Amino acid sequence: MGNNAMTPRSGKAVQPAASDETRVEFADNRLLIDLCGAHDSNLARIEAETGVQIIHRGNELRLVGPEAARGDAAQVLSALYGRLEAGRDLEAGDIDAEMRLAAAGPAPGATDGQIEIATRKKHIRPRSRAQAAYLDALMERELVFGIGPAGTGKTYLAVAVAVNMFISGRVDRIILSRPAVEAGERLGFLPGDMKEKVDPYMQPLYDALGDFLPGRQLARLVEEKQIEIAPLAFMRGRTLANAFVVLDEAQNATSMQMKMFLTRLGEGSRMAVTGDPSQVDLPRGTLSGLHEAEIRLKGIEGIGFCHFSAKDVVRHRLVARIIEAYERGEGPV
Repeated sequence: MGNNAMTPRSGKAVQPAASDETRVEFADNRLLIDLCGAHDSNLARIEAETGVQIIHRGNELRLVGPEAARGDAAQVLSALYGRLEAGRDLEAGDIDAEMRLAAAGPAPGATDGQIEIATRKKHIRPRSRAQAAYLDALMERELVFGIGPAGTGKTYLAVAVAVNMFISGRVDRIILSRPAVEAGERLGFLPGDMKEKVDPYMQPLYDALGDFLPGRQLARLVEEKQIEIAPLAFMRGRTLANAFVVLDEAQNATSMQMKMFLTRLGEGSRMAVTGDPSQVDLPRGTLSGLHEAEIRLKGIEGIGFCHFSAKDVVRHRLVARIIEAYERGEGPV
């Protein structure tokens, strides 16, 4: 191993460290305190994931351990410090995201996590290589399928891009839809009008929008029909021009519903279709429209398919382990 020294953007060059040590110097001690976290909790998290010992001395962090692990830890620390320099707070998810990107290694030609989606309330950056490729596709292609397990950000990122394109004037409307499969024929027995009956099934879409738009603005846009949230069945017969359209839970669309939805695409519009093939709630023997679309449409110019795995889960760490356990089929059934 050779000597190593690394300096984040505002840092100052340091002397080479010992052969098993990398020294990273930071220019702003106040930001360094935030980087370390309360009682060095952020450093402890990085140590646990990388196997590197991190020693805090003044405005310098010393990384002790295997060379490759030190490189990953230094990359994570530099990226997180960059967020603080830009005036952003650090969350546990940001630390996990940077460690995930560092562990994945360089991706030639990819955004490497540097793409950023601006909304009214927050800026969104990818937290895995798959998310980076997905955001690229959403920004560049007219129709994108995001396929993979829950918790990988498929719908959340699609809604973020929809809001970004809406506030920048690239589209005039946002239309979010889901199949109300769980309701089925029971809708008629639920209290209230049709909106009150289906709103519980649409709530995850409202939640995502609420993360990106202020409450009053969101309520006004919904009232003015510039943002629509509706069951998939309500899309029949429409031509959706100059809109960003998201179909969530697409694994629960039938073959005919999927064809109906995809053919709504109008001039100046974008579509994102998201779903988890492992959570199909359709009646036994009914073909999932998402599965069929993936087979029939692969290779068509202008359509992008982005796949996620348990490694891309950005919720609680246990979610990824739960998904992996189910995929392995462990334990008695």
